[in-house]
Amino acid sequence: MTAATLDSRLDGVVGGRTAQALEKAFEMRTVRDLLWHFPRRYSNRGELTPLTGLPVGEHVTVLAQVLDLRERSMQRRGGRLLEVRITDGHGSLQLTFFNQPWRAAQLKPGVRGIFAGKVSEYRGQLQLQHPDYELFEARDAGEPDEGEGADDERGGLGIGRRGGGSAVAVPPERGAALDEAAARAFAERPVPIYPASAKMPSWTIERAVAMALDALGPVDDPLPGQLRESEGVMALGPALESIHRPERASDWRLARDGMRFREAFELQLALLDRRRRLGLAPSTPRPEREGGLRDAFDAGLGFELTGDQRSAGATIAAELAAPHPMHRLLQGEVGSGKTIVALRAMLQVAEGEGQSAMLAPTELLAAQHFRSIVEALGPGLCARLNPVLLVGKMPAAEKRRALLSLASGSSRIAVGTHALLSENVSFYDLGLVVVDEQHRFGVDQREALRQKGAEPHVLAMTATPIPRTVALTAFGDLEVSTIRELPPGRQGIETFAVPVLERPKWADRVWLRAAEEVAAGRQAYVVCPAIAEGRREEGADDLDAPGEAETAGAQTPLASVEQTVAELVARPDYAGVRVAALTGAMKSDEKDAVMRAFTAGEIDVLVATTVIEVGVNVPNASTMIVRDADRFGISQLHQLRGRVGRGEHPGLCLLLTTAEQDSVARERIEAVAATGDGFELAERDLELRREGDILGTAQSGGRSTLRLLRVAEHGELIVRAREVAAELLGRDPLLETAPGLAAQLEADRLHLENLAKS
Repeated sequence: MTAATLDSRLDGVVGGRTAQALEKAFEMRTVRDLLWHFPRRYSNRGELTPLTGLPVGEHVTVLAQVLDLRERSMQRRGGRLLEVRITDGHGSLQLTFFNQPWRAAQLKPGVRGIFAGKVSEYRGQLQLQHPDYELFEARDAGEPDEGEGADDERGGLGIGRRGGGSAVAVPPERGAALDEAAARAFAERPVPIYPASAKMPSWTIERAVAMALDALGPVDDPLPGQLRESEGVMALGPALESIHRPERASDWRLARDGMRFREAFELQLALLDRRRRLGLAPSTPRPEREGGLRDAFDAGLGFELTGDQRSAGATIAAELAAPHPMHRLLQGEVGSGKTIVALRAMLQVAEGEGQSAMLAPTELLAAQHFRSIVEALGPGLCARLNPVLLVGKMPAAEKRRALLSLASGSSRIAVGTHALLSENVSFYDLGLVVVDEQHRFGVDQREALRQKGAEPHVLAMTATPIPRTVALTAFGDLEVSTIRELPPGRQGIETFAVPVLERPKWADRVWLRAAEEVAAGRQAYVVCPAIAEGRREEGADDLDAPGEAETAGAQTPLASVEQTVAELVARPDYAGVRVAALTGAMKSDEKDAVMRAFTAGEIDVLVATTVIEVGVNVPNASTMIVRDADRFGISQLHQLRGRVGRGEHPGLCLLLTTAEQDSVARERIEAVAATGDGFELAERDLELRREGDILGTAQSGGRSTLRLLRVAEHGELIVRAREVAAELLGRDPLLETAPGLAAQLEADRLHLENLAKS
């Protein structure tokens, strides 16, 4: 039989039904997909334990012999129960198996083995339910090994080493002497626990992995031997064996550390290679021109640019004038003026008849950007540049006019959502791609828009400050500019956590405080995590939301826009206060009309979802109230807070929460209340986040999401991996000395191109 490779299809290795189940549960199709599904932890069976005096509730491992067994029907729950009694010569213990009659053929009286599980008590009898076990006599007796080959008649690999009867061959004459040695080896062997699903439990995955490893031939290692030696990385084949089938804890730890380095190194290599290739590509220079469009724009500004804005602008201007495309990330505090920097870059590109496209994550934000750009340009420059808005939900005739303007070149500036990525959108000469709130888009989406031009310049922007390790991992193919200064005249924002359950009077005072601001001629936002009961905002992300155990309010319905509007309208102290709702579920023209009315001061209190998180600029709004603030992450809360304090009045942000003291959710809220420094909060956010997929497939640009690497924990490793990758590319840009890595990079490039085209 031909040995399998990492790229072999799973159905030829583990059987059709199991392969189908793995694909449905985890999108696994190849041996590589399965073997890169690493254990999330390892269970230790522990020391061998005598059967007398077993502690209830603890995991034990015992060496014992089967005394007898019986099978009976279960009256209450239906099905069959197999009860097996084992002994170590002193005490006895019962094993129970539900609806698994085939166990009787394995666990015959007199059979010896090792049994491991959690001790429980039922009707005064100690027992192990569905224990792991290995038997010593199975092969000696000439019985077939239960799970060998592909799928069995029970529909998959449901036997496995966990309760699966995997046999240990022991010569009969030496069996008694070696039983205890084998038992101790079994007890010390770590049990891998895999990320699983209800229909694909950990032990089934373990059995499938074992079959894949047994079928796998020699594994080509893409990492050069010298690099592995210098970084202390185990060869790939042994690493896969050790991480999935360790004999001792030191095996999987060494293998895991090596695989983690590989993950960091391969990601950094791909990002640095992408930066190198993009930097070598020819691009149309877009030089500054004295007395041109940008100078005319600057002359009309009613304020001075900050030092950070000027510095970032100078860097961008120089890169736009170069014969190679710019690829830069502009990050800055909320309200630091990134859009002005981007607009000045657009004007520089327009000077040479080039076009610019700004991609925004939501229709509301795209419309806000479009309005602010039109207002900033003024009638004269607007007539010359003809900026257009392109979103998914717009009148057909208006969309046709916008598309024609872009294709003909009569429009030099386009602002839009994902609609800009559509096949029917073409540009006459796309010179600059601006991606706002870059963290909401993937590399593939940025690439799709970039490919609509001949190597255009790319400027990504984010108002979410990015810790260095995240920047290296998520945006490692981009140079980074930072704006920390806020425009002069900005008022401060006071932020307070309001624990609703502990301080109910404070919660009521929140609404009175907002009414006082309205009475003084100012406006307020109220943000809720839901549109209506049981209905979240489309695309709402619970990555940072607390678990049910963290917050007393998790069992109650989330505060909603619909409910909050009804409550405020019914309050006597809100008589005459103009309250309106804004959610992403509303039609585009409705959202636009509400936002225009709020901007014009025709609405006093705007109750919204997070659609107002970024890009909304209403200087008269002074108060931000966030209900169920524990349902939002630190960066979101910081962004929401940034909607107020943008004019002459100080800002006030009130974060209502039901999260308990000392919970992670409460820590997040108190961190936001403690400081207004977004960069400090970004680092704190990284510390508080639970293990999660900070980077997904699209964001990393690779074939898969991060498996073992955690940017919140492995910053030093990421920095080291980047240094090693940069050193390798520096001396061998084409990776001629590392053909395996070169092939891997080529596969990643093709994958990224296919994503951009799809």
